[in-house]
Amino acid sequence: MFANLFNGLIRAAYPPLCVSCGAETEAEQGLCANCWGDTYFIDGAICDSCGTPLIGEDMGDVLICDTCTHSPPPWIQGRASVVYDGGGRRIVLALKHGDRLDVVIPLGEWMIKSGAELLRKTDIIIPVPLHRSRLFSRKYNQSSALANQIAKRTNIQTVPDLLIRNKKTKMQKGMSRVERIENQSGAIEMNPRFTELIGDKNVLIIDDVMTTGATMSVCADTCISAGAATVNTLVFARVARDE
Repeated sequence: MFANLFNGLIRAAYPPLCVSCGAETEAEQGLCANCWGDTYFIDGAICDSCGTPLIGEDMGDVLICDTCTHSPPPWIQGRASVVYDGGGRRIVLALKHGDRLDVVIPLGEWMIKSGAELLRKTDIIIPVPLHRSRLFSRKYNQSSALANQIAKRTNIQTVPDLLIRNKKTKMQKGMSRVERIENQSGAIEMNPRFTELIGDKNVLIIDDVMTTGATMSVCADTCISAGAATVNTLVFARVARDE
């Protein structure tokens, strides 16, 4: 009785807030009605390689988008929770630039649900790395925070600094896929302290958002070169392709 009373007082003083806009909600770590309608969770038909939503219903067939058909990524399968638009975009920007580490818990839960198939065959979880200068200014690596949350909930090993970014790259907003690949060339390498950990392991690379997949491709290539058995990818938000 006292516990219920205490929790009631806490809820009255600190009501649950929407993880996207900050409005009061009914449930903890959730979305308000407006943001729920403005957040596009990826469901139905998707590309098995990159996770982008496709037109049509999920009939159980393995589908590959035109982009991945013509330019297959170095990883095997990819999944994403939401489309990078509306509420999904606001949440990513809040995490990346707004010091909103509180959203890591619900985002991690949504990613676990979206990537359940991949997580069942994962040996080690690796976040996309930040350059030390960007890490200093941002104070944390949002991809590493997500990877840690997912690893904690699934009991899968994670090594936050298994991949390291050895050069500061330009901001990629507005760049084409080719320009992004050139920008990332030589920027990411395997941490020599952990090279032996990845040999013959099934790797899952985590990031907050995927646009063209250029950064993820460099990470996947680095893992494959170090002897990973398989590489898959899981992101919270995915920029949808017009296919």
